[in-house]
This record gives sequence, C-alpha cells and structure tokens, in this order.
Amino acid sequence: MPISAAPEWQVERWLNTDAPLSLSALRGKVVLAGAFQMLCPGCVSTLIPQLIEVHRTFPTQDLAVIGLHTVFEHHEAMGPAALAAFVHEYRIPFPIGIDHPGPRGDLMPRTMRRYRMQGTPTLLLIDQEGRLRRQMFGHVPDLQLGALLASLLEEQAGPIVDAPVLDEPSASAGGTCTEAACTLR
Repeated sequence: MPISAAPEWQVERWLNTDAPLSLSALRGKVVLAGAFQMLCPGCVSTLIPQLIEVHRTFPTQDLAVIGLHTVFEHHEAMGPAALAAFVHEYRIPFPIGIDHPGPRGDLMPRTMRRYRMQGTPTLLLIDQEGRLRRQMFGHVPDLQLGALLASLLEEQAGPIVDAPVLDEPSASAGGTCTEAACTLR
C-alpha cells in the first residue's frame, strides 16, 4: 500500500524566510520538520540544537529543515513576538512556521491536529515526493536521525510498502512537560 501525500501545513506566519513555504513547493527535496514549543524543555535542549546541526550538515539543495511552532499550552506566553526573540537568541537559521491556532475554543493547532501529533518535540520526515515517511515523538538520537536522512536522500522514487501508524491525539487541551518532551493530556 503506497504512502499518501503528507498533509499540507497550516501556518499563519513564517520566520526566517522571505516567502511562505509549502510542501508542494519543496517537492524534490527531503523535508525534516521539527514541531516544537519554545517552553518545552526537550525541544530547547535536544530538538532545536539537532535541527540546527542537520541544517549545517546536509546540503540545502537536497534537504529542507523546517521548524513548526505548535503551541498547545501557555498560548499567552508563546506568541509571535516572543518566538521571534527566541529565534534570534538561539540563532536559529532555518524557516519556522507558526502553526495556525485551532478553531475557537480548540487549543490544539491545526497542523498538529492534521498530523495527529502526541506532543512536542515531534519530527516529520517527508520524502522527495511529498510523502510522510516517518513521524517520531520525543528525542530521536542523532545517529538514528542521520541514518534515516541518508536513506531518504539516497532513495530513488518507487513503491513504498509500509505506511506510518498515527495515533489519534487526545482532544483535551494542555499537557505535561518533562525534560524530554511535552505531552498532550
């Protein structure tokens, strides 16, 4: 059974790019998207440095590194102005999309819901054809991530036999943070 196209992101604003980005515009490249919250300890200590290192290591003509700020808690503390300061202070070089908030009363952002994310950090690996190949919640060791990226970069387009299994996230708002991750309740 072939994997279908990754759902398009629903971003209300972009940082570190001159024009809005879309998955369709990134076809032909492998895309590594990291969903994070700037108040998530696991995101700050592991995901952001890992994404910066991947951005520095792999050729940008082959691999696009994208941040997705997916805020599902503490909305008042993590607005666009605070995120812009965070991006500046952490010297984040890659584009970051601010996930569009959910409809009135729904605190889960729209892209987060579309991908059925469990929380942050979450990594999305999208192949050159725009298909979601891997979705991983929590910290992914550098060596494992590097091997997955190398495999996708070397891969020729062809049939894919295994589809990722996505769990339905909890519909409740808010979550719990540890040093490793922030999880939806």
